[in-house]
Amino acid sequence: MKLFENNKILFRYLFVAIALLIVVASLIVSHFLVENLSKEERNKIEIWAEATKEMASNAENMNMNLVAQILKSNTTIPVILYDKKENFYTSANIDLPELDDQIFLKQRAESFKKRHEPIIIEAEGFDQYIYYDDSYTLKQLQLYPYVQLGVLFIFMITAFFSLFTTMRMEQDRLWVGLSKETAHQLGTPISSLLAWLEYLKLKETDQSIVRDMEKDVDRLQMITDRFSKIGSVPALDPQNMTDIIHNSIVYLEKRISKKVVFVVELSDKPLYAYVNEPLLSWVIENLTKNAVDAMGGQGQIIYRLSDKGKFVSLDIQDTGKGIPKSKFRTIFNPGYTTKSRGWGLGLSLAKRIIESYHKGRIYVKTSEIGVGTTFCIELKKAE
Repeated sequence: MKLFENNKILFRYLFVAIALLIVVASLIVSHFLVENLSKEERNKIEIWAEATKEMASNAENMNMNLVAQILKSNTTIPVILYDKKENFYTSANIDLPELDDQIFLKQRAESFKKRHEPIIIEAEGFDQYIYYDDSYTLKQLQLYPYVQLGVLFIFMITAFFSLFTTMRMEQDRLWVGLSKETAHQLGTPISSLLAWLEYLKLKETDQSIVRDMEKDVDRLQMITDRFSKIGSVPALDPQNMTDIIHNSIVYLEKRISKKVVFVVELSDKPLYAYVNEPLLSWVIENLTKNAVDAMGGQGQIIYRLSDKGKFVSLDIQDTGKGIPKSKFRTIFNPGYTTKSRGWGLGLSLAKRIIESYHKGRIYVKTSEIGVGTTFCIELKKAE
């Protein structure tokens, strides 16, 4: 299966490479076409200039019909003929204005001169200059490489976006499959634990122990529920953010180091947000556990809840070792971890839960090496 997936990716890259070669070859061919057509047009104008010279010389042995045919043959190349002696401009294949055509032609001649060296006609009794521009066909060919580059750019963007989307979809399917399988595998031992709890209740067992076990089994059921929701669109309901934060802290306080101090700074009024409580609790617990690890099991974690207009903002601040600024985005990538054990999936899942499922934001708000880090979660406020 892995070999098949690798071959598919290789085929996509090969397809892009072949397309690039085709476009490059096309650009080279179009360049040669433009160069050849430009030389051909130059030769035509030189012949046209020679015919003009012959026409002006009135030689007895000159074939006037042939000269006239040559002069009439140019129907595509814009040409301006300037007679220096008469200081007069004439033109062919140029639309002239009704007034001040001489000024117009003089300006156009200067423009043509910048593109092509004028052809000088020198003969006894007159001195003339021919200025010419590229034909409409040649101009279209000159623009063609830029059109190709534009098409190539769009193609490359589309191809790489397609590759990225495909890889992302494959990654998503892996996430969903892993999550569903985890939820399925947890179901059997949880059912067994529930049966044992009912058995212990009937025996003379310390009920405080039974109650603690019930809490842990309930917790396992919640985790199973969380995993089963990955890949499906969870229901978002207006929830009191204070209650969610409080419940998460109550659960975590008994299971982490006593040297960790929890500080909660809440707003003056209750704040409600559209959330899925099991999934959001998962994110808060994940960030808390990461904070505990970053602090080495001792320090202070501050939960700061505030109203940001259309959003509810939750800051989780620790006094840990901090994160380099260059890693602010990288830490959310799957597989990124600074621990000796673990898969580095926690923050990636947290980002997916907040941004994909809740349409909110999660990011590193501030961090300083040796001082601590603040993560910020922004969720849509429920009015």
